[in-house]
Amino acid sequence: MHDGKRLECPSSYDTSNHDSTELPELNPQQKAAVQYINGPLLVLAGAGSGKTSVITRKIVWLIRDYGIAPRNIVAVTFTNKAAREMKARVGDLLNGAHGKELLISTFHALGLRILRDHLETIGYRPGFSLYDSEDSQSLLAKLLRGQYSGKNNPADVVRHQISLWKNNLVSPAEAPLSAGGESIQDIAARVYGEYERHLQAYNAMDLDDLILKPVRLFQNHPEVLEEWRRRVRYLLVDEYQDTNLCQYELVKLLAGSRGALTVVGDDDQSIYAWRGAHPENLKHLQQDYPSLKVIKLEQNYRSSGRILKAANALIANNPHIFEKALWCERDYGESLRVLKARGDEHEAERVVSELLHHKFKHNTDFRDYAILFRENNQSRVLERVLRERRIPYFLSGGSSFFDKTEIKDVMTYLRLLCNPGDDNAFLRVINTPRREIGAATLEQLSAHAGELGTSLLQASLDAGIERRLSARQVAILRVFTHWLTDMIGKAAEEDPAKLVCDILTDLHYEEWLKDTCNDLKIAQRRMENVLELVAWIQRLARQDEEDKSLNGLVARLTLAGILDRGNEENPGDLVALMTLHAVKGLEFPHVFIVGMEEGLLPHHQSRSDTGVEEERRLAYVGITRARQTLTFSFVERRKRGGEVIACEPSRFLKELPPDDLRWEEPDREPDPQAMLGRADVYLSNLRNMLGNS
Repeated sequence: MHDGKRLECPSSYDTSNHDSTELPELNPQQKAAVQYINGPLLVLAGAGSGKTSVITRKIVWLIRDYGIAPRNIVAVTFTNKAAREMKARVGDLLNGAHGKELLISTFHALGLRILRDHLETIGYRPGFSLYDSEDSQSLLAKLLRGQYSGKNNPADVVRHQISLWKNNLVSPAEAPLSAGGESIQDIAARVYGEYERHLQAYNAMDLDDLILKPVRLFQNHPEVLEEWRRRVRYLLVDEYQDTNLCQYELVKLLAGSRGALTVVGDDDQSIYAWRGAHPENLKHLQQDYPSLKVIKLEQNYRSSGRILKAANALIANNPHIFEKALWCERDYGESLRVLKARGDEHEAERVVSELLHHKFKHNTDFRDYAILFRENNQSRVLERVLRERRIPYFLSGGSSFFDKTEIKDVMTYLRLLCNPGDDNAFLRVINTPRREIGAATLEQLSAHAGELGTSLLQASLDAGIERRLSARQVAILRVFTHWLTDMIGKAAEEDPAKLVCDILTDLHYEEWLKDTCNDLKIAQRRMENVLELVAWIQRLARQDEEDKSLNGLVARLTLAGILDRGNEENPGDLVALMTLHAVKGLEFPHVFIVGMEEGLLPHHQSRSDTGVEEERRLAYVGITRARQTLTFSFVERRKRGGEVIACEPSRFLKELPPDDLRWEEPDREPDPQAMLGRADVYLSNLRNMLGNS
């Protein structure tokens, strides 16, 4: 039970001097959310209601008007992009003052910061490796090897299950009790403890550990928790509906009984149950903080009245923790179109044609359009049609900067220098560039490491390896490992950016790129990417006053690489192609949602009532991304799994206001006059474009 203590204002602060006339750019509900500070607050923020403005203004309010030091304010969100934008906006409002002292970060970056000074307490050494999903899956595949043949190795499914358990605070000892008799859960329960022991032995953590281990640290070491509670005088959390149980516990521990807390969320936009999100955390908040104040932001500044009406009608079919209804002062807007297509290829051609026609008619940019879909594989036919029409596009969720081979090479070397016990990193770089260390050599090395109970690097330096390998194999191996140990020594003293340059020079990396790339331009581009990474390391070292070590820089860069995957920004004037999950937090003037069919949206795997409710929220998120126009499409038949199946329109289309929809059949004969008018518009715009180029 919380004691309801209020946050004390500085004695110099006089609340009577601040009235509702301040913050004129905010509406009354937004002002109330900014200015309320006497207890825990939930801001129920509908789509497009200006929640980011509320959070940033509240941070400024806390600093300027309540006299809380910036270093004592922590704001948490889910993506690096959101954190960067929030920090930039606060910096602008404060005219650049105090910007470096503010801690605005993702949950995982906050966890990393908490752990940084307490690694020994949890049994870790400095320079621990952060495993991404690929690293974790590789380790699990090794642990499961022998039980399953190559293609049947369930490492990916097991990794997902262990991730869910960690997110739900389920320990390896508790996992068998929650397995429920399902075979894959039983497998995961058997290997979970061994997976954790290997991570500890490798001085490694996975992404989920960055939340779980701070929670366990706080639970087991009250003195550390008290230290952080003194550090965090006010806590703000964005996208609260996406928190899992572990993140909820971290927030609760940090906020403590003071309740100096503002969370912003919307249960109608909770779409991540598959990765452990609990929209019920909004309800738990009320239970844990009986004095919780709820302020609803229902005025939408993004979409037309017709789009909002459709969104409200759709989501009304779901049960709600809190009732709300979006409204706006904008025009009612155009009808919502529903395009019927014969098949997926016809759907793609029709959507792209409509997009082109609209662009030429209204002289818009390609970046004004987004095509959204439920499954990643729906993008293939869309991409083909866009390429055929020579329309530039951007596919969200493609490879990120950190997925590039050359970036992975350099980052893995740095990981190994920080953590010589990281066997995954050792195996990746041992033949990059090629050193003629073959699979047979590595098998013998692994066997020797297993016998000694040491890392591959330590095993390669052990005299006993000479009994297993030929003199030539030992000589090649020792050249690499002696160089590596020298670099490990340098890493403790040398500037990180200079260290990277030394590595690249010693490896003759640029020459190796030129030798292995078919095209010199490709080699140059890859080297430019590496130099961009070096510049990034330099910037990070300048920005962080507390930790300029290689260990800290590598951990933050690795985390950035993991979190930024699938969150790349549109690099130019391109049509956006993305899944409905990826579009969360974005908006576009014109939106197409394709594949509005039973089995796709809602997805065929969402058979339960709660599953359909989440799919409805997913459709709601898609609808509320649109500012001006919204077009749906569905097909009569779709190729799936090598066969063509008949399709039915999504039930969600039937839940939209029928008077606001305009259904368009695929075989409608075009009006010759309309076709002529369309051609005239096209040519006119084309001339304008050519004339302006």
